[in-house]
Amino acid sequence: MYFPYFRGRQYELLALKELVSGQLLSKSVIPVVEPIKLTSTFAGTLEAFVQSKRQIAIIFNPAVGGHAGADNFANIFRAQFGAVSAVLPTLLMGKNTDEVIQSLAAQGIVQSDIIAILDKRDFLDVYKEHFSEISPQYTLFPDERQIKRSVTQSKVMFEDKFIKQEKNADYKAVPDEFFSDDHLFFSEEGYVGFGDYSVVGNVFDEGGFAPKAVAIHIVYFDDDGVLRIHHFVSDSNMDIKDVAGKYYEAVTKLADWFKKGHQSQATNALLTFVDHYENGYYPGLPTIKKLSIMHHLELMSKHLDRDVAE
Repeated sequence: MYFPYFRGRQYELLALKELVSGQLLSKSVIPVVEPIKLTSTFAGTLEAFVQSKRQIAIIFNPAVGGHAGADNFANIFRAQFGAVSAVLPTLLMGKNTDEVIQSLAAQGIVQSDIIAILDKRDFLDVYKEHFSEISPQYTLFPDERQIKRSVTQSKVMFEDKFIKQEKNADYKAVPDEFFSDDHLFFSEEGYVGFGDYSVVGNVFDEGGFAPKAVAIHIVYFDDDGVLRIHHFVSDSNMDIKDVAGKYYEAVTKLADWFKKGHQSQATNALLTFVDHYENGYYPGLPTIKKLSIMHHLELMSKHLDRDVAE
């Protein structure tokens, strides 16, 4: 199982919605969303998963965004969207965990229904307090010895694989780098799944700004089945003028890379990038991010479904 983690930004939600609606997302992929706000895009994404009879994990005690620290978020969520089997209740282990678990229990949701995210060693005691007798459905945590020996069942290796640079132009110094091999080894290391923050990374920044450089992040499998990431970066990066021109510089490099030996990495999103190059089209910065996420998840979906078929 693969658990990609998102903060519920609009372009992330649209990526998930388009993937599940287009039947491009494997049943072995369960997205985890930490909602920033309860928007119409969020509701539409959940509806797409419900209609497709696919599962999505929603964090009921988000640490960021408009509902950060809201102990009654579970009540807000259930009142607006109701109890649906497609939605897996998910908790961040932290200071308000006890209150949220009590709120969920009042609605008939028990510990074994919950996905727990234990991303900090400091909250291991909180985890033990609530899940010592009944294990959660899954527990996502970094590959740390102290945590691993305390979590006994349904362990999911969960780490940030995206090395975020301070500025987009900085990716030119590392155009191609290792991304992950967790998909190759998670099972033999005692995990039932693996997770990451896709090509977005764990750093949360709700705001936006005009970039001096445009970067497109594309993951791909090398000959050994290891997942690497290539950064396609614009060249005219002295100021914020002509973002569309910067995008064309970056997508030209992507199209050249794709046509020279990487056709096996093709996804709907990657072919859309190539179409942008061929037609000189600029879709806007959020769409670039959306397509990069869609490519990653569709590529992983193909890999996981192939493993199941074999």
